[in-house]
Amino acid sequence: MNPCIEVKNLSKSFKGRCVVKNLSFAVNKQEVFGLLGHNGAGKSTTIETLLGLKKADSGTVSILGKEPRKHRKEIFEKVGVQLQASNYQNAIRVDEICQEISVLYREPADYHALLQKFKLESLEKAQVNKLSGGERQKLSVVLALIPNPEIIFLDELTTGLDTAARREVWRNLTQLKEEGTTIVLTTHYMEEAESLCDRICLIKEGQKVVEGTVKDVIAGSPYDNLEEAYLWYMGEEVLL
Repeated sequence: MNPCIEVKNLSKSFKGRCVVKNLSFAVNKQEVFGLLGHNGAGKSTTIETLLGLKKADSGTVSILGKEPRKHRKEIFEKVGVQLQASNYQNAIRVDEICQEISVLYREPADYHALLQKFKLESLEKAQVNKLSGGERQKLSVVLALIPNPEIIFLDELTTGLDTAARREVWRNLTQLKEEGTTIVLTTHYMEEAESLCDRICLIKEGQKVVEGTVKDVIAGSPYDNLEEAYLWYMGEEVLL
């Protein structure tokens, strides 16, 4: 175990409704960690809270040994983030948004090389709002990688993509993992979790249900695949 992220008893409420409740987990360096749950389970709020974008009601968070809200600048330089709601300026081009992100960092990655890596080099002068869904998602990963991060957070990255686009994104993420990047992703696609994740944490109504390797999570259920095991853990077992 070599954790680069530690979350202990994290809780967050909005207008009296508890969205994240006493959630604890750890992410090890150079692994892909998946936070799984239905829409509204608290995945995005968990990511935003542990990044310090939202203030926790209670609990502690450590990223690379530092508390994010107290050490924003240091964390900012070492973490890349793709959030579910990504808004861009009207008519901004791909190269322009890459340049805008690059100037925020002391030692940014070469965005031209990143665009080439993700097969977007031919779209440098294209307007972002003209890109396809898959192209926009790949661009969001490029932007998250410009800081040369040690850790990258991806929130529902492949939602809305067709099968071919989703699998292309998976290949890119697998390569990032092989290059040593720690990846934290939220998803409700079980096939995605099985394909990418070293370990997963299932949450329901903001609370942890189970955590472990995909193999261990499946073994803890009566089933032999993650999709059925997931439904069982969520109390939505389908009886045939």
